Amino acid sequence: MDNPVEIRRATTVAELEAAQHLYDGPARTEWAARFLAADGHLMVIAYVAGVPAGFVSGIEMLHPDKGAEMCLYELAVDAPYRRRGIGRA
Repeated sequence: MDNPVEIRRATTVAELEAAQHLYDGPARTEWAARFLAADGHLMVIAYVAGVPAGFVSGIEMLHPDKGAEMCLYELAVDAPYRRRGIGRA
């Protein structure tokens, strides 16, 4: 890949809204704020040249013998960035 991938956890409504082209529909500001405020809700966004190229969302859960784990809910990579290892990263 020409540009390195930067992967970071989304912590602001603006980050979630900037990645809305990756979702099934448009982001709603109120829902994005509720998502971020809910305990255990996680979204990690992959950026290529500062542009959201993919994401994974899920819920952190505690298991008695495994500790904290993420239950994967959804993963998406924008079409121009597929087959470059972003989903795997």
